[in-house]
Amino acid sequence: MSDLMLDFRDVSLTYPGGTTALASVGLRVARGEFVSVVGPSGCGKSSLLRIASGLGTATGGEAVVGAERVGYVFQDATLLPWLSVLDNVALFPRLTGAGKAVRREQARAALETVGLADFATHLPHQLSGGMRMRVSLARSLTLEPDLFLFDEPFGALDELTRELLGEEVARLFAERRFAGVFVTHSVSEALYLSTRVLVMSGRPGRITDTVEVPFAGERTPALRFTPEFGALAQRISTGLREGYAA
Repeated sequence: MSDLMLDFRDVSLTYPGGTTALASVGLRVARGEFVSVVGPSGCGKSSLLRIASGLGTATGGEAVVGAERVGYVFQDATLLPWLSVLDNVALFPRLTGAGKAVRREQARAALETVGLADFATHLPHQLSGGMRMRVSLARSLTLEPDLFLFDEPFGALDELTRELLGEEVARLFAERRFAGVFVTHSVSEALYLSTRVLVMSGRPGRITDTVEVPFAGERTPALRFTPEFGALAQRISTGLREGYAA
C-alpha cells in the first residue's frame, strides 16, 4: 500500500452562490508527515479538511485520499451530553459494528492513551474544556486513523491548556506516525507540531509558502524559545501579513 495518504492536485472549490473558497491548491501528505495549515480567516482552511475527509467535494482539480481510515477532530468536542465519557469514545466502534465488549475495550485503551482513564464514567459537562477535547481526540483514536485531520481543535482553550494538548498530539504522532493535517491560527502551534507548514492567502485560498520544519527528535517546550524557532515563526508571520493584505 502506498504511503501517500492525501493528494490534492490543483484543487478548487466554488460554492453555488459563486464564492470561490479555494483556488489551485496542491497538497501531498504521506504517512509520517504532519502538515499544519495557517492562513487568514475565511481562506478555505476548514473547506480543505472537509474535502480531505469526504464531507465536502472539490469543484475543480482532483482530491485523492489514499487512507483507509480517517480521523477528524473538530473545533468543538461534539460530545453527546447524555452519554458517559466511555460511551462517547466508544461511539465510532459502535457505528462500525463492533460488539459491546470490543468497543468498550477500544474506548478504555484510547482514554488511557490521552490520560483520562479515571474519568470514564463522567458526563461531558463534568469535564473542563481541555478534557472534553481529549475525549474527542480519544474517540478518533479508536479508528486507528491513517490520516488524522484537526480543524483548530484547541482554538477556544487557554494558552497553557492549548500548549499541553499540542504536546499530547506531538507525542501521539511520534508514537503512531499517521499522516496529519492540522489547521490553526497559531504560528507557534503550527511550528511546534509539524514537519511542514503551509501558508495560505486570503480568499480564494492559495498556498503562498511552504516551510519545511527541521526540528528532529522529541520536541520539548523549550524549542519555542530557540533562535531557529523564532526565525521560522517570523517567516510564517510575514507570509500571513502579506496574505491578509492580498
